[in-house]
Amino acid sequence: MKAPLFELPYLDRDELFKLEDVIGEKVVILTFWVSWCPDCSRDMPKKEQFYKTMRHDNIEMLTINVPGRERDEGEAEKFQDQFLTQPTLKDRGTEVYDLFECESVPTTVVIDLEGNIVGKFGDQDDFVEVIKIVGDYFPAR
Repeated sequence: MKAPLFELPYLDRDELFKLEDVIGEKVVILTFWVSWCPDCSRDMPKKEQFYKTMRHDNIEMLTINVPGRERDEGEAEKFQDQFLTQPTLKDRGTEVYDLFECESVPTTVVIDLEGNIVGKFGDQDDFVEVIKIVGDYFPAR
């Protein structure tokens, strides 16, 4: 299935991210989250560690806060400041979350170089599965 194209603002700066700008150049890993979610609090540190240690220019790793599921939008900025260095986007309510047919947070979506969704992982999936799919695109040298 083709990933729906979207553009969203960054949570912490006045710029827009456009998915179409990276399709064809990078494998994209998107993670949808909210600040109050215990599963997000367990999942995001693993993804943050991967983000900090990965050394590949062909991966775009982003998180997307879902204000339509937040209890308090200000908490998203606090969460980002405390726990995230990877780029964070701000959904419009649940617009992009719904486009990707997410059912829970966190949800991680992997998009290949052709713009196809090649993996979708919910709150009970292991992040190792995400890494395995991404690794298929970058064989060891």
